[in-house]
Amino acid sequence: MGYIMAEKKNYYEILGVQRGASADEIKSAYRKLAMKYHPDRNQGSEEAAEKFKEINEANETLSDPEKRKQYDFELDHPGMGGGGGFGGFGGFEGGFSDIFEGIFGGGFGGFGGGRTQRQSVGAKVQVEMPLSFMDAAKGCRKTFRYKHNVSCGACNGTGAKGGKEFSTCSHCNGTGTVKTVRNTVFGRTIQQGPCPDCGGKGKIIKEKCPDCRGRGILAKEEEISINIPAGADTGSYMRFEGKGHAAEGGGVAGDLIVAFRVEPHKLFTREQFDLHVDLPISFLTASMGGKVKVPTLDDTIEYAIPEGTQSGKVFRVRGKGIKTSRGTGDLYLHVVVEVPKLSRDQKKQLEKVFGDIGLKQQEQMKKYADNMEALYGEKPY
Repeated sequence: MGYIMAEKKNYYEILGVQRGASADEIKSAYRKLAMKYHPDRNQGSEEAAEKFKEINEANETLSDPEKRKQYDFELDHPGMGGGGGFGGFGGFEGGFSDIFEGIFGGGFGGFGGGRTQRQSVGAKVQVEMPLSFMDAAKGCRKTFRYKHNVSCGACNGTGAKGGKEFSTCSHCNGTGTVKTVRNTVFGRTIQQGPCPDCGGKGKIIKEKCPDCRGRGILAKEEEISINIPAGADTGSYMRFEGKGHAAEGGGVAGDLIVAFRVEPHKLFTREQFDLHVDLPISFLTASMGGKVKVPTLDDTIEYAIPEGTQSGKVFRVRGKGIKTSRGTGDLYLHVVVEVPKLSRDQKKQLEKVFGDIGLKQQEQMKKYADNMEALYGEKPY
């Protein structure tokens, strides 16, 4: 399980296809690029080797419907990505048999025997969770229910009655793989792939499990509680390994993805871990200065407004934003000066009070204009 906020590679750009490209278009683009940047054709070129790894990583995700669906989901959320993702090409440890298996569907003669009886992986389950502004900012614990497929207990996920009613596959003799010879642009190759009769398992069910009817999985609604860390935001998500759909016929369960949608707040808006709030102050406080009450996530604090503060002024209060394990944001106060509507008597009193101030301002403005004319040959107004 991990809390993830990162940027992802654009696999569509890597393969040079559109976002809505079909499976055949992706396959065709991948084959052309794989042949162009293959290490055998670009010996000694580190750039070609890196490119070859990158296009294999892109193809591994986009050629798999479930991985592509999850990748598109994460690509649509800018705050998502990173750790626990799809897993890339990862180098050449598997030998060229694995590389050619991705291109042609089987192993490559002379470079290893390829993989046998691969373990199936269940599909991911995606859940959108709405969060209040405060729960997302301060962190919380949430309990919810979701539906997913689980391994059948009666047959231990095998699909066979009692988990024992199997026979060895006669087509592959229990190996789970079959080999075929094929001529390609690289010459004669030996393809090795899963046995079509047993699906790569090496054994065939003699009698199906009556509970799951041979699928090895059952639908179930489950309750789960999760701890959401402070700082969750719309577009961020949490991944729980093995909490998704179980794989048919046994295998590794997929992951549960809980994506967050944060509701707005009446006072605060946020920018990552920083908070912003409008701060209305009176005309008197703006003119003469004074202390005002300021809201924070936990309580209220006093803030000293300096005299002569203009509407639109922004003050920064350090350390009063969202506190997370990755840092603490600040609080930004956006001043809004409330100008009162005056009566006739109040206007006369105000004119008396500000009369002298107005004369002094006029003298200052005239001096400013004269200086501008002396320097630039023209007045500013």
